[in-house]
Amino acid sequence: MPRHPAPRPAVRHRDTLAETPSETTTRLRPIAASAPAPAEPAPRTVAPPRSAMPPPRPAPDDAWTPAPRSGSPDPTLSWSGPMTPGGAFGPRRPAVSPGRPEGYDEQARPRLLGQRNRSQIVAAAVCLVLGAGLIGGAVTGSWLAGDSGETGAPSGFTAAKSLWHSVPVDQLFPPTVQGKGAGPGDADRLWTRIAVAPDSGCEDAFDPLLRKLFAPLGCERLLRATYTDATQSHVTTVGLLFTEADAAGTAALADRVAKERLDRRTDLVPLPYPAKGTAAADFGAGQRASWAISVLTDAPVVVYAVSGWADGRAVETPQPAQDAMESGATSAPAQAGLGHEARGLADRVERGLRKNVGTTTEQPS
Repeated sequence: MPRHPAPRPAVRHRDTLAETPSETTTRLRPIAASAPAPAEPAPRTVAPPRSAMPPPRPAPDDAWTPAPRSGSPDPTLSWSGPMTPGGAFGPRRPAVSPGRPEGYDEQARPRLLGQRNRSQIVAAAVCLVLGAGLIGGAVTGSWLAGDSGETGAPSGFTAAKSLWHSVPVDQLFPPTVQGKGAGPGDADRLWTRIAVAPDSGCEDAFDPLLRKLFAPLGCERLLRATYTDATQSHVTTVGLLFTEADAAGTAALADRVAKERLDRRTDLVPLPYPAKGTAAADFGAGQRASWAISVLTDAPVVVYAVSGWADGRAVETPQPAQDAMESGATSAPAQAGLGHEARGLADRVERGLRKNVGTTTEQPS
């Protein structure tokens, strides 16, 4: 019998897997059971844009750079990657210098901070010029006035030394002097000038002790005038002793007089100026009843006044004006108001002197 070939076993085909939408190519159909199944393609990785990647750096021949593994981050896009020169991630980033800060002006226009506009520059220049002018003017004025500012003396101190010959006698010793409230009980007084002594030195103008007290100051010039009251029963001599001392010397003497009460010592009474043919003709040393002395510290001048009776009566013990003006004083000079005469007239002459010092120093140059 003929032999028939044995039937071949039926080949079982794998069930074809359905294609997924994410695949881009069609799978090949298997042809035999013995054929191996095709490997699934690896997922595609999207490379970063070429513009974001640094230019490739050529590696040396003996260098071996491993390829990045699939799914690992690209080092060139990482903030934490090292930035060493010549490293695996490329060259150092370029250095960036900060720009100049900008601000805004009063019209909201941008401008660089620290810059000044033209108006500000002009204003600063004007202030500089004015300041220099003021300083220069002050220095020049001080130089012209002869006051260097080193001694600390008042500006009118030096100018007051020349008042004895630069100011008319009627301004230093006015023909009449009003004394409102200058008398006892605040009564008004009116003094009339009856004699003016020629300007002179100090040789015979003071008693020896008083001349010794004034000696450290020096004697530049002595001016004197004698007044009488409205009733012509009292006479008073006023004197202006212009000294050669500086501010320190006059201040020292004023301090000594105040501390030692030298203006109240009866052996330091100024001499009067008796003028022949006037109510003061008999006004001598023995007729001195009350007196006042004031040593100025803002001018090289000693102001004094001495009063007495016009009838020539003698006074055994003169009384200082401050004591004779006290309430309840019972001495003859105090009862007659001679302390008020000396003090009141000396104060008015001193005020006139200070006024002339201020006028002299305030004259325009």
